[in-house]
Amino acid sequence: MSDHLHDHDHGDGTQHRCDDAIAQLQAFLDGELDAEMVAEIEAHLQDCSPCLEAYDFEAELRKVITAKLSEDVPGDLRARITSVLDRLEAEGGSGAVV
Repeated sequence: MSDHLHDHDHGDGTQHRCDDAIAQLQAFLDGELDAEMVAEIEAHLQDCSPCLEAYDFEAELRKVITAKLSEDVPGDLRARITSVLDRLEAEGGSGAVV
């Protein structure tokens, strides 16, 4: 994965840019990217409906999960979810969704 959204020669270059944007989507939603990368992804989302749809889906999914987790969640379930999220974070992944 590259650090920036570059156009590579894949026909019109769109697929590689989409792959990069989607790969960075979780970090983008988590606010973990520098200003330059945020601007590049925002520009790509404005021009690419499929990636914008993926962004909208992920953002909405986060809202649903957050709302569900703020409701009464049994303690054992909350502990299991927290354990998985902590493990993912310790492994260096950005797989956390909330």
